[in-house]
Amino acid sequence: MVPERFGGRTALVTGGASGIGRATAIRLAAEGATVVAVDVNADLLSKLPAETDDLTGSVSTLVGDVGSEAGVEQLVVESVTLLGRLDVVVNVAGVLSFSHTHEQSLDEWNRLLAINLTGTFLVCRQALPHLLSSRGNIVNLASTAAHKGQPWAAAYAASKGGVLAFTRALAVEYASAGLRVNTISPGAIDTPITSAFHLPEGADIKLINRVTPIGSFGTPEGIAAAIAYVASDEASHMNGADILIDGATLA
Repeated sequence: MVPERFGGRTALVTGGASGIGRATAIRLAAEGATVVAVDVNADLLSKLPAETDDLTGSVSTLVGDVGSEAGVEQLVVESVTLLGRLDVVVNVAGVLSFSHTHEQSLDEWNRLLAINLTGTFLVCRQALPHLLSSRGNIVNLASTAAHKGQPWAAAYAASKGGVLAFTRALAVEYASAGLRVNTISPGAIDTPITSAFHLPEGADIKLINRVTPIGSFGTPEGIAAAIAYVASDEASHMNGADILIDGATLA
């Protein structure tokens, strides 16, 4: 950890109440950033500032839904008001569910795309003018599901594949303006999302090996460390890149 790597910098982190988002907010604050963490879970989110009292930076919180266009517009306005400027955006907010695709409801398909993909787009769109002004950067969370067939997760895979393609498009479009946009693609990480995993009825257990790391699951803190590097000046030449962190799942 580099205590002052984000000294004087600001960051907006979505999905900040738990898992990778929470770990990222804490990591950036530990390295000196002034952070706004956003989540729909007000109860979990309210506990975050107390956990960062002794850190070099600080964390404020805002309750909001990245799946709402009006909500995202308000969240970014409030974040910039709190922070004074915007240097880094980390889009972690996401949902996951498993089902046989022939049984997938349209409502559930739309819910996953609305939060995972459209939510990422909405936050980026609203933040871009501020990031262009600060010559900042964006880190979006994709997934190993964007790289390899993941059974019973067609909607999730489609959403994360979209995040990967969207990120690359932004990286090319805004590179000459000094904006960097990258992705992290985690595999199986020990978070509330993965702990709630359950197989649909009749699922072939052998297919689990396609999404299982060799050894143990990764940790949110490990992903947060990678995000901190990608968002830092040390990664100044990294743009349009994707980092796989998957315990050799795709090796």
